[in-house]
Amino acid sequence: MSFFTVVVLAAVVATVVALVSGISSMATDHQVGHLDSAHWMVRRVEFQAIAFLLALLAIYLTS
Repeated sequence: MSFFTVVVLAAVVATVVALVSGISSMATDHQVGHLDSAHWMVRRVEFQAIAFLLALLAIYLTS
């Protein structure tokens, strides 16, 4: 496994963790849970963008 593969997989795992955390926060009935859910969904989008950019970088550098 190359370094880029490990880094991209770590970013994908971070994306999935943020998604699951956001969904579980959304399932609560409290206002704090909903605000926390929005926070996790913003983090998910950030991790998703990082994973995408790292994958593009890995493809560019290995070809």
